[in-house]
Amino acid sequence: MEQKLYIYNTLTRRKEEFVPLHAPHVGMYVCGPTVYGDPHLGHARPAITFDLVFRYLRHLGYKVRYVRNITDVGHLEHDADEGEDKIAKKARVEQLEPMEVAQYYTNRYHKAMEALNVLPPSIEPQASGHIIEQIELVKEILANGYAYESEGSVYFDVAKYNRDHHYGKLSGRNLDDVLNTTRELDGQQEKRNPADFALWKAAQPEHIMRWPSPWSDGFPGWHCECTAMGRKYLGAHFDIHGGGMDLIFPHHECEIAQSVASQGDDMVHYWMHNNMITINGTKMGKSLGNFITLEQFFKGTHPMLSQAYSPMTIRFFILQAHYRGTVDFSNEALQAAEKGMLRLMEAYDNLERIVPAATSTADVSGLRQKCYDAMNDDLNTPMVIAHLFDAAKTINSANDKKASLTADDVAELRSVFDLFLFDLLGMGREQESGNAAREEAYAHAVDMLLEQRMKAKAAKDWTTSDAIRNRLAELGFEVKDTKDGFAWRLLK
Repeated sequence: MEQKLYIYNTLTRRKEEFVPLHAPHVGMYVCGPTVYGDPHLGHARPAITFDLVFRYLRHLGYKVRYVRNITDVGHLEHDADEGEDKIAKKARVEQLEPMEVAQYYTNRYHKAMEALNVLPPSIEPQASGHIIEQIELVKEILANGYAYESEGSVYFDVAKYNRDHHYGKLSGRNLDDVLNTTRELDGQQEKRNPADFALWKAAQPEHIMRWPSPWSDGFPGWHCECTAMGRKYLGAHFDIHGGGMDLIFPHHECEIAQSVASQGDDMVHYWMHNNMITINGTKMGKSLGNFITLEQFFKGTHPMLSQAYSPMTIRFFILQAHYRGTVDFSNEALQAAEKGMLRLMEAYDNLERIVPAATSTADVSGLRQKCYDAMNDDLNTPMVIAHLFDAAKTINSANDKKASLTADDVAELRSVFDLFLFDLLGMGREQESGNAAREEAYAHAVDMLLEQRMKAKAAKDWTTSDAIRNRLAELGFEVKDTKDGFAWRLLK
């Protein structure tokens, strides 16, 4: 059956059927990190969200060009038009070259994404490598009358643009709201209007990162890079632009304005935004100082963490919520996610132990389409996971001989888990990242101990039997007696 995917378009504020502009090709641009610090949980959410989109679109048969940028210049403090470049400031403090800082944290970001089983994008352009394209964009906007030069900088004329078009159509703001919420900052006397934003900034003498332009030695405004690089790699019109909800305003609003001002219309067909990770209801972020890095999660080294959490636990934790809903951090929520993930993995492993029956007491024929229906409904991963939990109950009942499944049923369940849990949700088998031979040896050792326990039970040597079971429990093994002998799993 052909699958029809519906996604929520932030621009129209409704779910729409996904129809590519140039099927079977799909162009998707997602805002990547500003690389001046270690990636944290807030970075993991958009990466995992759009990894899911990437995986599903490819599964549906589309040829996806996925562009995710690296911001290594132009992102000033507090997302404003004044202050220090975030990377240049880090370089000054640590007495390094700015590109040294950018490369170091780009490498750290890639390492964390690999641990989270996030697929690499098709193209990962850097802002500093596309200065020429950004200068050309600024020239086009100036030529069309929607920007002006002031003291070597170039600013976007928001009021003039708003008279001809609609500044605020993505965020739902009107220009009066923007004017009332725009902070007065040093240097704004260069602007005609406080809401105007920088397309090009003249560099102060102490500013390290600078390039020649027709207006001054300087650097591009933060918003320019995505418009310029999106158009370079995906064309004047492409399907999906994604990012965190915190980027809707001003970043993505300004991108739309730049696009319309330079070429006459918006480049993007569908705007998609994931919601935020919060701590006690407050957004997690570097600027607020309340973030926990991914490395701290993996090692359990942050004071707010009661234990270490594996990359797959983090991924499952994020996917348990719909991408447009908030996710509030707590140790309890992460521990529940860990248990849920292990329950699904255990059910999958139990498929190997089921002895197929001639007839089935469960109907698993509709499971696959239920999961597809959930994915097609704006990528409803919580519902996919709920369907897999229902299937896990059936599997475990059959494994405990309280229900029966045919060979075809077992094969179908394995296929559904392979597709939805592993291929699409991207859950990896973490034990496979270690030494497989060593894992197998450990398993044989535990089996041997439990066989000794069975012999002790048969001989009514309860002391030895209980001692083996208790010692294994202390080491983190859960042991269950079954009709056919025993079953065990490692809880840690």
